[in-house]
Amino acid sequence: MLSTTLSTLRTRWITFVGSFVALSVGVALIAVMGLALASSVDAPDRGPERFAAVPVVVKGQDTLEVPTSIGDRTQKLAQPRAVPEAAVAKLRDLGTVVEDRSFPVRTEGGPADLVGHPWSTAAFAPYKLDAGRAPEAADEVVVSGAWARPGTRVRTDGGTVRVVGTVAGLGFENAVFYTDTRAAELSPRSLRLVVDADAAAVRKALHGSEGVQVLTGDARRYADADPDRDSEALTAMTAMFGTAGGVTGFVSVFVVASTFAFAVAQRRREFGLLRTAGAAPGQIRRMVVYEALAVGVLASAAGCVLGSYGAPKLAKWAVDESLAPSWFTIGDYTWPYHMAFWTGLFVALCGVLAASWRAGRTGPTEALREASVDTRTMTWGRWLFGAALLITAAATLALALVTNPGDLLQRKTYVSRPMLLITAVALLAPVLVRPLTRLIAWLPAQLPGAGGMLVRENAAAGVRRTAAVAAPVLVTVALAGSLLGATATLNEARATEVREQTAADFVVTPADDAGFDEATLKRLRAVSGTEVSASSSSAVYVLEESLALIRSDARADDPEALAATAHLPLAAGKVSDLDDDSIIVNEEWEKHTVGERVDVWLGDGTRKSLKIAAVMTIGTGNNGVYVTPRNAPAAPVDRVDVRLDDGADTATVAAGLREAVRASSGEVLTRDAWVRATYPETNRTTRMGFFLVLGIALLYTGISLANTMVMATSDRVRDLAVLRLAGATRWQVLRLVGAEALMVVTVGGLLGALVAGLNLMGMWSALGLLSVWTPIKIPWATLAAAMGACAVLAVISAVAPAGLSLRRRAVELAGVHE
Repeated sequence: MLSTTLSTLRTRWITFVGSFVALSVGVALIAVMGLALASSVDAPDRGPERFAAVPVVVKGQDTLEVPTSIGDRTQKLAQPRAVPEAAVAKLRDLGTVVEDRSFPVRTEGGPADLVGHPWSTAAFAPYKLDAGRAPEAADEVVVSGAWARPGTRVRTDGGTVRVVGTVAGLGFENAVFYTDTRAAELSPRSLRLVVDADAAAVRKALHGSEGVQVLTGDARRYADADPDRDSEALTAMTAMFGTAGGVTGFVSVFVVASTFAFAVAQRRREFGLLRTAGAAPGQIRRMVVYEALAVGVLASAAGCVLGSYGAPKLAKWAVDESLAPSWFTIGDYTWPYHMAFWTGLFVALCGVLAASWRAGRTGPTEALREASVDTRTMTWGRWLFGAALLITAAATLALALVTNPGDLLQRKTYVSRPMLLITAVALLAPVLVRPLTRLIAWLPAQLPGAGGMLVRENAAAGVRRTAAVAAPVLVTVALAGSLLGATATLNEARATEVREQTAADFVVTPADDAGFDEATLKRLRAVSGTEVSASSSSAVYVLEESLALIRSDARADDPEALAATAHLPLAAGKVSDLDDDSIIVNEEWEKHTVGERVDVWLGDGTRKSLKIAAVMTIGTGNNGVYVTPRNAPAAPVDRVDVRLDDGADTATVAAGLREAVRASSGEVLTRDAWVRATYPETNRTTRMGFFLVLGIALLYTGISLANTMVMATSDRVRDLAVLRLAGATRWQVLRLVGAEALMVVTVGGLLGALVAGLNLMGMWSALGLLSVWTPIKIPWATLAAAMGACAVLAVISAVAPAGLSLRRRAVELAGVHE
C-alpha cells in the first residue's frame, strides 16, 4: 500500500500540489502570527529620558492604590496631584528646586507633537545649545531639531514667538523651551520637581509625607511623558496579533480541511477500481492517511520556512504604519514553529479523517460510474456537527440578549462569533447549494441556448465541488461583512447615542488639553441669546464586589446647565437632583439605586461617599457618570455646550462664539459636526488590525480558490471533451467554464452575506435592548471589492487550465483515464 501511495502522489500531482500549497501557506501564516505574538510579549528596558542627567525627581501622586482581600488594586489618576506645598518647603531647605512643566504647543508649519518646557529644565535631559542662545524674553524660544533656525518667527497658540536658539533633538520628543516665567504662565500646574540635593537626603526629608514619590535610578523614567507607552503598545500589539492569529488559524484550518476533503471526494472512481482489484476498506483508508501524512509533513516544513521570511516583513510593516514601537523586531523564538508545524500536520490528518472513512466505504461499482452527480453529500456526522454548531450559535446569542446584551458589543465577541456561524453554514452548505444555484441561474437558464441550463445543472450536480470552491469565498465575505460591519454599526450607534443626548446647538472645544481659561469662559457666557454649559472631563473610581477597582469616565457640570443642554438617558431619578453630595451613575454599577450611597474615589484620588441622584441606562457603554465641578478638582474645562434661546439668530450667535474663543484658538462646531468629528471611526490600531486580518483572509482565499478551481477543472477534462464532441466550440466551452466559476463565487458570496447578516442582526438586537436604535451599516464597497477579486481569480483559475487541456483533440481527451 505504501508503493501505491507513492504512485498516487506521482500521477495525481495536480491534486496534491493544490493541497500542498493550501497547507504550506496556512502553516506560514500561523508561524508568522505566532512569531509576531511572541515578540510582542516583552519590551526592552527603557531608561529615563527627560531626567537622565539628574539624580532625583520628586513627583506628586498619580496612581490610586486601594487594598483588597486579594492584594492592592491600582488605577492611573485622571488628575494627578502636584507635590504638596509642605513637601516643597522641605525640599527648598535642601537646595535649589526647579519646577518642571510640560504643555502642548501648536504652531504653523512645525511638528504636530511639540511640547513646551521651561528653559531651566533643558539640562535635565540633557539638551545642549548647538546654535544661538537661551531665551530671555517672553516671546523668545529655543527649539529642538532643524525645523526652525535662529531668527525665525513662529505663530503659536500662545502668541507669535521668535526662535533664538536650537538644540539637537534627542529622539523622544519635539521640544520648545520658554523662559521659566513664560512657561509658568502657559502651564500654571507643576507635577514634577528636581532638587539639587542627595537622594538620601531627599528621602529623609520627605519621610512620612503623603502623596509624594521620590524617583531615582531607572525609576526616573516614570517622570517622563507617557511612561507606560511601551506596555500600552505591547498590549495593543498583542490584541492585534492575537486577533489576526486566531482568525488566521481558523481560516487556515477551515480552508485546508475543505481542500483535503474535496481532493479525496474527487477520487471515487479511483477507489472503486482499487476495490475491484481486491483492496480492503482499511487499506483504502490507510492509503489516504499516508498521502495526507506525506503532504502534511512536506507542506508544514515548507510553511515554517516561509514563515521565517514573512515574520520580519510583518514587523517592518507594523513599525512603518506606527502600529508598533520603533524597537519592535521579531525575536529568536522556536515555539511558534513547533506550533505551526504540528498544527499543519494535525489539520492535514483531520482534514482527511472523515473523507478517508467515506473513501473506505466506496464500492467496486463506483469504478463504473460515468455520471458526476454527487450523492449522499450530507453524512450523518456532517448533519450532526452542522446542526449542533448552528444551535449553539443561536443559543449563545439568545442567552446573551437575555442576560447581558452589552457583551455582544465587545470586540472579543463580535470577532469570535462569526467563526462559529461560518463553520456551521459551511457544514450545511451542500443542503443550500442546489436551491441557491437554481435560484441564481433561473433567469440565465430561460435565455436561448443551452449555456444557462448547463451552468445551472453542472453546479447543482457537483455539490461537493461547488461547496469546496465556495468555502474560501464564504470565509472572506463573512469576515469582511461581520468585522467591518460590526465596527461601523457600533460607531454609528455611539454617534447616534451622543447626538440624541446632546441638546446643544453648538459645541465649543479648546485647542489643547489645557482647556479654557476663566477669561475665555467669561466671554462665552457673555454671548447673548444662549444657555452655556461648561463641563470638564474627569474620572471616578469604585470598588466593585470588594475586589475590582473600576474606572468610570466622568463629566463634571453644573446641574442646571446640564439639564438645559443634555438629554441624559435616565432610567430613574432626575438631573436636577445632582449636587456636590451626589452622583449620576449608570446601570452597570454594582450599586445603582436612587438614594443609595456609594463610596468612590475622585479623579485626584480623594475618597468620598456620594448619594446616587439618578441612574442612566447602559447604552453602548460610553455613558459614564456625572458629578459637579467640585467633585472634579483640577479638571480643566474641555467642552462648552451652547443652546440657543428662543428667537436667537444662529449666525449671530456662531459669530459671537468664534470671537469669544479667537484668542485661545478654540473651535466652534454645530452639534452634528461635533458628533462627526468626535466619533468618526474605529481607532487606527483596531482598524489596521482588522485590515490585516481581512488581508490575510483574502490572500489565503485567493490561493485556496485558485488551487481548488485548478483541481476541479483538471478533474473535468473528459466532461469538457464530451461537450466538444457534442458540437460545442472551444470558446463556448471556455465561456461555460467561466460562467460556472462565477456561479460558484456567487454562491459563496451569498452564504457569506447570510452569515454576516445574521451576526449584524444579533448586534442590532443587542443595541435595541440597550435603547440605542441605529441602522445596520454594511460595508458594501469592501464586500464588492472582495467578491470582484474572488470572481476574477476564480474565472482565470478555471479558464486557464481548461484552455490548456482543450488544445488537445477532443477524441484524445475523452479517452483519458484517471
